Amino acid sequence: MMPTIEFCLSLALRSSYVSTTPRQVPILWLYVWVVRSESLMRWVWEANRGNPVGENATFSLGTNGNLVLADADGRVAWQSDTADKGVVGFQLLPNGNMSFDSPTDTLLVGQALHLKGPNKLVSWLSKTENKDGAYSLVLEPNRFVLYYATKNSPRPILYFDATDYLLPGKLDVLTFNSQPETEDAFAYEITLENPNGGTRILSRPKYNSTLTYLRLGIDGGLRAYTFYDKVDWGAWEETFTLCPRDSGEECQLPERCGSFGLCEDSQCVACPSPNGLLGWSKSCAPPKLTSCKPNDIKYYKLEGVDHFLSKYTRGSGPVKEEACSRKCTSDCKCLGFFFNRAESRCWIAYELKTLTRVANSTHVGYIKTPAR
Repeated sequence: MMPTIEFCLSLALRSSYVSTTPRQVPILWLYVWVVRSESLMRWVWEANRGNPVGENATFSLGTNGNLVLADADGRVAWQSDTADKGVVGFQLLPNGNMSFDSPTDTLLVGQALHLKGPNKLVSWLSKTENKDGAYSLVLEPNRFVLYYATKNSPRPILYFDATDYLLPGKLDVLTFNSQPETEDAFAYEITLENPNGGTRILSRPKYNSTLTYLRLGIDGGLRAYTFYDKVDWGAWEETFTLCPRDSGEECQLPERCGSFGLCEDSQCVACPSPNGLLGWSKSCAPPKLTSCKPNDIKYYKLEGVDHFLSKYTRGSGPVKEEACSRKCTSDCKCLGFFFNRAESRCWIAYELKTLTRVANSTHVGYIKTPAR
């Protein structure tokens, strides 16, 4: 017997954190529910991320057409912003879509990002903390991009740019979709669609892939997961990833090697240190700086490396290597700099994280370390 698949909208208790203390809090969730197998349930949307409600909270559609999640005292935790827009009902469609756009970290088939509406996905902070995380996918004019945000960097760091990922054309709507490849429907195409510039095919499952969601993970990876309704075990399959491990592109994920590490072919292969390249482990970390005075710091050099920010940004330049060094030295938040000697371009790094080994020795990096 084939499993029955339903989408459910529920005000459910989930683990959240206040300071560092875990507790169960009510959060409005949308999830894919596979009857007879709770292990196959997947959460695909949350309304009040990082803003839990208390007991006796209500979820209601007002007479003005606004859908509201509110605490017992009337405090609004989330709303659909559809007041006085002619809304007279609320419907949860068979593919999980609802009558409004309010994505968090996930797009379901048929959902879209809009320049003049919800224009981004934001990852969870961690597997247990449903707060905004470090990673975001943002629809910008004529492109979509991935950013990594940290407290040390004055602005989010770009680590993927899809300017060349989609066909050229005005991009003000980006829709995630799935449809049969042919009338016979022997295979389906999972796509990102730009109505003004064509379609990018992400993958071609050989089965109905309508039950697919695209998620920005806590590691910054963008992946699609598809449900195959002919089986109970292993029914969810990863059908797309933006940075595939087998192609070596996982090195582009900022935290692939944790706090610090040298990556090659998607593997963390070394821990760069003032004493050379050491064996990598999860404890690998950049040097601890106790002072940022110029006389208290120095640099150690790495040849044939790129930082994750240098692939999709131009840096500054043309500039001399010495000027790039002075710029980092004068900035207390700078942890190192990267330089392309062939093009005389400079990148200032406020986070080190994952470095990528490259064959070109004109790509060099300098890591800031205590002078003594």
